[in-house]
Amino acid sequence: MERRIATLPELEAEAVRFMGSLAGSEQGATLVTLSGELGAGKTAFTKAIARSLGVEEIVNSPTFVLEKIYLLPDGQPFKRLVHIDAYRLEKDADLAPLGFDERMKDSGSLILLEWPENVAGALPAPAVKISLLVHTDGSRILSYD
Repeated sequence: MERRIATLPELEAEAVRFMGSLAGSEQGATLVTLSGELGAGKTAFTKAIARSLGVEEIVNSPTFVLEKIYLLPDGQPFKRLVHIDAYRLEKDADLAPLGFDERMKDSGSLILLEWPENVAGALPAPAVKISLLVHTDGSRILSYD
C-alpha cells in the first residue's frame, strides 16, 4: 500500500491512521522499520507517531545517541516507544550494546528503527516495513510492506 503525503498535517494524520491499524504482539515487541534517504521524513513520521501516542517530550533523531525510549501514557496499545537510528551503525553486532535482543522480547514496546538496511542481518522480520521517497515537489510517498 502507498500513500502520498504533501504536508506536515497530512503526515500527522497518516501517523494516526497507521497507529490505528497496528496491533501489538504478545510474543514480543512490535518492530517497524523506516527506510529512505537522508531527509525523506523518517524522523518526522516517528515524531508524528509519538504525538499520536501521547508523547509530550521533544522527539528528535537519535542519530548520535542511537536510541531513545519514551514511556507512553496509560490507555495506549504499548507501554514504550523505542526509537532507534541505525544510520551510524556499520555491522549487525552494533545493535547488541543497545540490548536490542532483550527489547525485542518486550511485548509492551513499539520499536521504530530507522536505516534497517545497516543492520539487516540482526533484525527479525518486522511487523511493518515503511519506505519513504521524496519527490522534487517536496511530497513524499510512504510505502507499507
